Amino acid sequence: MTVLDGLRVVEIAGLGPTPFAAMWLADHGADVIRITRPGARHVLGLDRDVLDRGRDWLELDLKSPAGLSTARDLIARADAVIEGMRPGVMERLGLGPGDFPDNPRLVYGRMTGWGQHGPLAHSAGHDLTYIAITGALHAIGPADHPVPPLNLLGDFAGGSMYLVAGMLAAIWRAQRTGQGQVVDAAISDGVAHLMAMISGMRAAGAWHDRRGANLLDGAAPYYTVYECADGRHLAIGAIEPQFWAELLRYLEIDPASLPDRADAGNWPAIRARLAGVIATRPRDDWAALFEGTDACAAPVLSMDEAPHHPHMAARGSFAGAEPAPAPRLSASPAVLRQGQAIDAARALARWQG
Repeated sequence: MTVLDGLRVVEIAGLGPTPFAAMWLADHGADVIRITRPGARHVLGLDRDVLDRGRDWLELDLKSPAGLSTARDLIARADAVIEGMRPGVMERLGLGPGDFPDNPRLVYGRMTGWGQHGPLAHSAGHDLTYIAITGALHAIGPADHPVPPLNLLGDFAGGSMYLVAGMLAAIWRAQRTGQGQVVDAAISDGVAHLMAMISGMRAAGAWHDRRGANLLDGAAPYYTVYECADGRHLAIGAIEPQFWAELLRYLEIDPASLPDRADAGNWPAIRARLAGVIATRPRDDWAALFEGTDACAAPVLSMDEAPHHPHMAARGSFAGAEPAPAPRLSASPAVLRQGQAIDAARALARWQG
C-alpha cells in the first residue's frame, strides 16, 4: 500500500507547478483525476509530458452544463482539489472553495505565481517574473547579470512543493477536525521562504547584496565550478576545512603555498591557482580520482549522462529517461504508473461512496 492510498484529488489541468504537484501526489498513491479541456494539447507541443504521469484524465467542457455538473459531482466526492487559475475564475464557474458546503472536509489547493490577493494577483507572469521580486533572481549568476535558474526555483520548488506541503498539512487537519480549508500557494511566497538562510545571512552581515561576492554564489574558490582540460566541468564544494585539506591533497597543492582563504580578498588568487591545476586534466580523470573521497568534488554531468552515473543508477533515481518518484518511503513506497483517458461515468463510478 502506498502512503496516500485512498486519497481522492481532482486536478484542474494547468501548466508546470500544478501538474508537478499532482504528479507527486499520484506517485505516492493518491487517486488523482485530471480534468482537461476537450482536445487540449500541451503548450510545448509534447506528445507526452512526464508531469502527466500517474493519473487518469477526463475531458470536460466546464462552460457546458454537463461538463460543469460532472466536475461538481467529482469535487463533491473528493478530499482535495488542485487548481492554478487566476483568482476568481473558479468562482465564476461555480467551482470555487465556497461552492461545496456539503463537503466541509475539502482541501482546496490554489497554485498561482502572485497569490490570491495583492497588487499583482490578477497579472500574468511566469517563473522568472515571480522569482524576480523575491530577491532570489538578483542573487543568482555572475557579477554582471542575473541568470534564470531554469524554472526549478520558482515553479517547482517555491510553487509545487509548497502546494504539496500545504495540502498535506491541511488534509491532516481535516482528518482530525472534519474541516477543510484553502491552501493559497503563491510562487513568490514560496521562493521568499526558500531564501530564509540567505536572508538570515544578509541580516547578520554575512552576505553581500550583490552577485559573485559570497560563500554560495560561486565567488568562493572552495564552492564553485572549474573548467577541465576537455572543456567540461568539475564542481567543488569543499567548504569545511577538513574537506578543503582533502581537496588540496588530491590536487597536489601545498596549503602553505596559498593565501588565507578566510579573507575574501584572497579568493581570486586561490581560484586562479586551482583553475590552473584542474585545467590540466579532463573531467572524467578528475571524477575517477575524487570518486568516494571526502574532497567534495563531482563531475558536472549532462542531462543525458546523469541517469548513467553509477550512484544514480544504483539508487534507481531515474526510470528510463524520467525521474523516479522521490523521496523513498520504507513501508509504503511510491509507485510509478501511467494514466489513461476515462469518461465521466467511469470517473463517477470510481468515486462512489
